[in-house]
Amino acid sequence: MIQKLNIKDFDRLYEIMEMSFPMDEYRSYQDQKALLRESSYYIYVVYDEESEIKAFMAIWDFDKFVFIEHFAVNPAYRNNGVGEAMLREMVRMLGKTVCLEVEPPDTDIASRRIGFYKRNNFVLNNYPYIQPALGEGRSEIPLIIMTSPSEVDEETFEEIKENLYRRVYKIG
Repeated sequence: MIQKLNIKDFDRLYEIMEMSFPMDEYRSYQDQKALLRESSYYIYVVYDEESEIKAFMAIWDFDKFVFIEHFAVNPAYRNNGVGEAMLREMVRMLGKTVCLEVEPPDTDIASRRIGFYKRNNFVLNNYPYIQPALGEGRSEIPLIIMTSPSEVDEETFEEIKENLYRRVYKIG
């Protein structure tokens, strides 16, 4: 069952984030926790019977689309369908265009990740995109935006990008 994060579990969630993403793809602990005060930012989780986090999804819910900023499965629960089930249910529950960032398919893991999202009704949008640096000591990253349920035209892509830069990354 998907529910909003219990704030007491933020430290454990951040540990999973650190295990699941390169440092350039997440904020410092303080900056990440500060996002919980943002009115458009939400973290959803799937807990197990002992209240351990099985998976989480951090989203930005805007008027016209939802941006999945982070989505990870606890390593102890990987490869058993929990991520796919959560992704499908969240997309259904959100009921609007959903977008996320992926690395170009230059490595085996990046290709597998893209394949996972394609199997779950996401498509690549081949427009240039750079994720801005997420803090001091972190680098910007060339990424690709995937959207569900369909690809977007260039005008919509630019609108999404402008929203992400301004509201998520606080630039521009």
